[in-house]
Amino acid sequence: MEKRVIKILFIIVALLIFTLPLNMWLQWHFSDQREMKIFILDKTVINQNVQEHVSFNWVLNYNRYVKENKAFYIPNEDYYGFFPDGNGAYSTKDLKQDTEEDLNTLADEYDMVYYTDLYGIYALDWHNEYPQLKPNQPLGKVGEYSPLIYGGLTKNELGLLKKMKSRKKLIINEFNIIASPTSKKLRTEYEKEFKVNWTGWVGRHFENLDTTINKDLPIWLIRNYKKQNNNEWPFKESGIAFVNNSAKVVILENETHLKIKYPIIKTPKKTAEYYGIAPIINFTYWFDICTTDSSNQVLSNYFIETNSKGDSIMNKWKIPKKFPAVIKRKKDYPYYYFAGDFADNLISMKTSKYKYIDEINYLYKDSSSKQKRSFFWRYYNPLLSKILDDYYKILK
Repeated sequence: MEKRVIKILFIIVALLIFTLPLNMWLQWHFSDQREMKIFILDKTVINQNVQEHVSFNWVLNYNRYVKENKAFYIPNEDYYGFFPDGNGAYSTKDLKQDTEEDLNTLADEYDMVYYTDLYGIYALDWHNEYPQLKPNQPLGKVGEYSPLIYGGLTKNELGLLKKMKSRKKLIINEFNIIASPTSKKLRTEYEKEFKVNWTGWVGRHFENLDTTINKDLPIWLIRNYKKQNNNEWPFKESGIAFVNNSAKVVILENETHLKIKYPIIKTPKKTAEYYGIAPIINFTYWFDICTTDSSNQVLSNYFIETNSKGDSIMNKWKIPKKFPAVIKRKKDYPYYYFAGDFADNLISMKTSKYKYIDEINYLYKDSSSKQKRSFFWRYYNPLLSKILDDYYKILK
């Protein structure tokens, strides 16, 4: 009798496990759609994976945001910016030729804007992605200087943001839209408009600073540091690199200068609970160091945990150990600035069609091999979902 009960229980559990994905898909499929017209701008699309904004599309799809025609947003079609064809040719779609009237029409038409990455496309990266275009030209080294093909914030793109602001429509921007290659004039204009000021510093965690092992270290980073430090590069562990727009490079190595090897994003308890995000999370990709004033609220901060040696270096170059990760406008209009490559997560759109999958994946903890995955599930996805949900309620 006992064996029979165990067998029945085993069959029930097996059926539940087998039918769980179907139930999750059905619940997603029959959830209400939410119509919202969204202007997405991404100028750093080197292939059709659209890595710089596909995670934003994942959030849209998972929460069932749709266009006016009730169709879901397609990651490699429904955006402005740079469009590679996958074979080495490309086209662009932007606002360069738009008139003032055109911008007003767009601002009236769209409900929100999201500018992801305007760093752009450079000749060397393009050749490395499509070497068949110049088969006799050797591949370039990662991070070597090359001419800009396309990128940077333009006058009309800033103009659209201003018009969306005046209409009190949701604006979400993130690094990199005002650092290089955006002009100083437009950067200053953006800073004045939104009260977000770039200090001139950007940074990034590198899991291995040993040049004999990590071949993905940017050549310019190594060259500039050595040029500024008697041709020495003594680093063998992980660490954080800081780069100034003057080309100054500062390196903090784990244990030598750092007590914790990653930049950490910390969020106050009440804020973390409201947005459903992890109160402490590691961040491993590019970020910029910005300041803001009292008209904005800092939702989360980066923290760089240094020892006494690290403190002296940070103090010498006036690099703060605490600085904003997410900035929000307090009132007047809905505006958010993400001070990092938050949307740069290569994630499968297929998983966005299963309701509650985010609850399951939230359990992913930080590890050296899953940092970006953990950041998406435990921070970016819940933060963005809550921002969109709050705004949609206002719209409707």
